[in-house]
Amino acid sequence: MKLTITDSAALLYKEEIPLQDGDTIRLYVRVGGVGSGGFSVGIMKEDSPTDTSFTIIKQGITFFVTEDDFWYLDGMKIQYNEDTGFLDFQNPQFTQLDHPEK
Repeated sequence: MKLTITDSAALLYKEEIPLQDGDTIRLYVRVGGVGSGGFSVGIMKEDSPTDTSFTIIKQGITFFVTEDDFWYLDGMKIQYNEDTGFLDFQNPQFTQLDHPEK
């Protein structure tokens, strides 16, 4: 499993939720994203990952993905787009993230 979260994206999560160093966030596949009726990345503040979760620590925050969601998040890059002021999600294994087909 490979997941990239840029420092600027982690800082945005930290400011917007708000989060403190040591907090834990679960990233998961969300069905029914805004306007798409498809898939998107959901976030949820949780206590701790499972033993089989993929974890990455950025800006003092532990982000994790459970095995059930590896299929969607594996290879994903989450970055902050300064021009739009929003997060940008990219995964080269899918042509469309909202309706993924390999």
